[in-house]
Amino acid sequence: MTKALDGEILDRLYDTVAARKGADPEESYTAKLFSKGTRKIAQKVGEEGVETVIAALAEGPENVASESADLLYHLLVLWADRGVKPEHVWEILAKREGISGIAEKASRSES
Repeated sequence: MTKALDGEILDRLYDTVAARKGADPEESYTAKLFSKGTRKIAQKVGEEGVETVIAALAEGPENVASESADLLYHLLVLWADRGVKPEHVWEILAKREGISGIAEKASRSES
């Protein structure tokens, strides 16, 4: 797998996104999102999620992949805005690996 195609690209993109915090909103779309605040960033995540669903239902795999990339980017902006590090999400996913989704969800509702 090439560097551009491995899963670590999300970690690298997160670092780039986080570095844009406080940058000039006139120079960076990411900085512009940060300047608009959490509500706008969360709204963009929702919009991209809907666009991904629409692509999945009515378009081909290439559009689903493109919309998924937009969704992941905006999700990383939200994480950086809220102080969530990718490794925290990866740890949660690793803990859930190999556990039935039904059992995992039930364990969360019991806590």
